[in-house]
Parts: sequence; structure tokens; C-alpha cells
Amino acid sequence: MKGHFISCDWGTTSFRLRLVNSTDKQVLAQIERNKGIAAVYKEWERADLPAEKRIDFFRNVLQQYLQEWTGAAIGGLPVIISGMASSSIGIKELPYGTLPFQMIASALTTFQIEPSSTFSHEIILVSGLKTEQDVMRGEETMLLGCETGDSEQLFIFPGTHSKHVMVKDGVAVDIKTYMSGEFFDLLANQSILSQSVSKSDDCNFQEYFEQGVHDSIGNNLLHTVFRVRTNQLFKRLSREQNFHYLSGLVIGAELAEIVRSKTAIHFVCGDRLLKNYQTAAAILCPGNQFRYSRADDALVNAHCLLWSFLEK
Repeated sequence: MKGHFISCDWGTTSFRLRLVNSTDKQVLAQIERNKGIAAVYKEWERADLPAEKRIDFFRNVLQQYLQEWTGAAIGGLPVIISGMASSSIGIKELPYGTLPFQMIASALTTFQIEPSSTFSHEIILVSGLKTEQDVMRGEETMLLGCETGDSEQLFIFPGTHSKHVMVKDGVAVDIKTYMSGEFFDLLANQSILSQSVSKSDDCNFQEYFEQGVHDSIGNNLLHTVFRVRTNQLFKRLSREQNFHYLSGLVIGAELAEIVRSKTAIHFVCGDRLLKNYQTAAAILCPGNQFRYSRADDALVNAHCLLWSFLEK
């Protein structure tokens, strides 16, 4: 299958494989599982094997899923892997690249693992980026797959650990991490507030999310989150409404630094997170310019660019 490769996004908690035609960037087949790097690493620790067997252990996991594509002639196709596979809990730990980072494929830090007698695919691991204060793995690849242009943009990657990346003239110059998703999960499921919220996907509760964003402005989050408790105690909001209110408080706190910002904001995420982040950003800096790239598309675009560079 000339011109084809396998794209892999292996995060801490998620795993995606895509069979890609590099010519037109079409995804021909896809596998998505919850078997992230963290889970596989725990299995590796329990296996208590010699360190030199680590790559083979992780390759065996890949092989299990690749075998699901029994009807596709994928033997020998290269596998490009970005995300946490290059971390200390991954296949092989790679050093971070450093900022400033020019948005070209050749600037990515990569490592190639040759095929073996039991795994016919070459693996290309992609490493992350760091500053003196911060790091990211995976987002740098998606960033490469976005249209950056020549203007200044703040790229926001919402998630468990949201990343804000400042790009100027096609060069990434700064990274900031916000533990928004993890913080929300801790509050909603493991704190006293867990008795005051109940997960809800009801779009009719958007007004409570927006109220949370408004209440985050100029206030200390450690104080305002207690309103979630009093909302329930005083029967101002239901537990479902409180869920959206808490989300608004946390996302509003994450985006506090963009209040009245004139820098164009470029969100890179899935549709589920986009609505809330765009809503919050519009409240915090009305009149600003907002852009959007689907995270999946950005990743495939970047892997295609990287594969084209490596083929030369």
C-alpha cells in the first residue's frame, strides 16, 4: 500500500490507530480504545520483565489491535506514534525538544525503532516540547497540523491538562499548562462538592455554565467553588445545574488570562469541548477572533507532513 502509513495517538488514557492515505490524508480505517499508556505501563510493571523487553511488550499491544484490520494489507507499513508513548511510562523515553519551535516537520524530535521478527512495522516515535517551566507531549504534533499563519495566535488545547501555546510568525514561543480537567474531576467526584453535583449533558443548562464563567471573573477560585455547595444547600440550583455551573467556574478560571485579550484564539479539540470553551472565551473577551481546528484532523495532517519529510 504505497503512500499509506499508520497513525497512532497514544495518550495517558486513550489510544487511537488510523490507517491513512498520505496522498489525500484520508482515514481508511480506525480503532479507538481506552487502553492508554498509563494502563499499559502498569501491566508492564506487573509483568516484571527485563528492561530490554520493554519495547517488545508495548509492540505486542500494538500488534493485538493491528490484527483487527484483517482485511487490510498493512504488513510493513510504518507506524507514527505521538503522545505519551515517548514519555517515561511509554515505549521509550525521548528527550523533549525545546522552544522556540518552528512549525515544520523537521523540527520535531523523533526516534525510529526498526521492525523485528515478530513486528513487521517500523515505529517512528514523536517526542514533546518543553520550556524551563512547562512541558507537553502530543499537542506539539497537533499544532504542526494546524494553519498557523503569520499573525500572533494563542492555541488552546482543552483537556485533562489543557495547554496554551503562544505562536508568533509560525514559531511556538511559550507553553502554559492548566490542570482544568483533572481539577474539575477531583472537585466533582472526590471533594465535598461531589454531593452537590451530578453529571449532566443537558444543553438546556447552558445558562448555568455561563453564570459560572461570569462568577469566575475577578474572583478567587478557591472561594467561588464553595458556591457550588451553597447552591445546593440553599436549593438555588439542582445537582445537574450545579455540574454546569462548576464547569463554568473552572474553565473561566483557566481562561482568566485572556480577559480583554486582542490576540486571536485558536481552539484545537473535539466538538464536545469546543462549545463551552468558545462560550467562555466570548464572555471573557467579546469581539475577539476565534478559530477552530478539529484535534483529530490536525493530528492526521501533522503525521502526513512528518511522513512526507521522512520519505525524502
